[in-house]
Amino acid sequence: MGLQRLCRLMSRFNSYKRTNIILQHLKMSNHTDAAAEVLLERKGCAGVITLNRPRFLNTLTLGMIRQIYAQLKKWEQDPKTFLIIIKGAGEKAFCAGGDIRALSEARNTNQKMLQDLFREEYILNNAIDSCQKPYIALIHGITMGGGVGVSVHGQFRVATEKSVFAMPETAIGLFPDVGGGYFLPRLQGKLGYFLALTGFRLKGRDVYTAGIATHFVDFEKLGMLEEDLLALKSPSKENIADVLETYHAKSKTDQDKPFILEEHMDKINSWFSANTVEQIVDNLQQDGSSFALEQLKVIKKMSPTSLKITLRQLMEGSSKTLPEVLIMEYRLSQACMKGHDFHEGVRAAEAFERCLCSLAKSPEVPALLLSRLGETPAMVNPAIYHFACT
Repeated sequence: MGLQRLCRLMSRFNSYKRTNIILQHLKMSNHTDAAAEVLLERKGCAGVITLNRPRFLNTLTLGMIRQIYAQLKKWEQDPKTFLIIIKGAGEKAFCAGGDIRALSEARNTNQKMLQDLFREEYILNNAIDSCQKPYIALIHGITMGGGVGVSVHGQFRVATEKSVFAMPETAIGLFPDVGGGYFLPRLQGKLGYFLALTGFRLKGRDVYTAGIATHFVDFEKLGMLEEDLLALKSPSKENIADVLETYHAKSKTDQDKPFILEEHMDKINSWFSANTVEQIVDNLQQDGSSFALEQLKVIKKMSPTSLKITLRQLMEGSSKTLPEVLIMEYRLSQACMKGHDFHEGVRAAEAFERCLCSLAKSPEVPALLLSRLGETPAMVNPAIYHFACT
């Protein structure tokens, strides 16, 4: 292989760093754990959900979603269960999302699975939001996609210094679903729009500062926090909040470290206030700063259709309830499954994985340009959005 070709390959590798988690999703897809994929246990005063696929970053399957939903409803009605804790097995991930390869493969073999998975996942997301018992997500490690869906809608979310949050869906022809259209536009300023369109990763205390987590606890104290919560006797929501606040106040890791995006927030608020993706791109180009050009480079790697869907999704979702957003996102998900970009995005990610292994191939990504799509591409035109939003 010539030096030029190798350099091009390494350049592509660097541009894909933010979405390399997708490759891990692809590796996981054909795996079936011998052990239970999710553990559902009564401990002390709590129901405890453990996502139990640590070797595979605790990615969600349809079977896991069904088990969690059924047990959540039982605990919600159980007078002896005062709170619900959800966590991930192992130290690497809370939950890195769902099974994107299975979704792509089901396009031609199992259309019902495509409908069931999205519908039942969104029903679970809504059930977490409306749960009558305090719901505590210990989001240590990687928390992306579907992992965000089973955590961010809960009453309490506890991050650690090893938490990693991202919604990287625009890189593979999807959009930040699982209620992303609800919680992302409600973050400070235009932060949610920035995170949704770029897939930018927040780490550690920044996950708390951004408003994704409600508390921050040093990882070494996380086990003690769980034990103290389980030891509570018939606790009220206020008792639970007091325990969380005590641990939060005592956690000093990166306490004085500024938010990673703090110096850029004014510009982010300005750039991402635009009503079209084209205008956002123009704003970044006209700014010309190194940070702006870095984000521009990232956006240009994303699916153009996904970018437009995502921007409209967040604009619509900013004034909707969570149930209304989830209905909209379900309809959009089915449109995306019938389209081209998601399946091409998965195929390209798989090709890139093979490329890295062999240093012989390079991934192909959709060659569509934003300008070709115009203001109302097929999947973002008024008719489709009328269908999705009503």
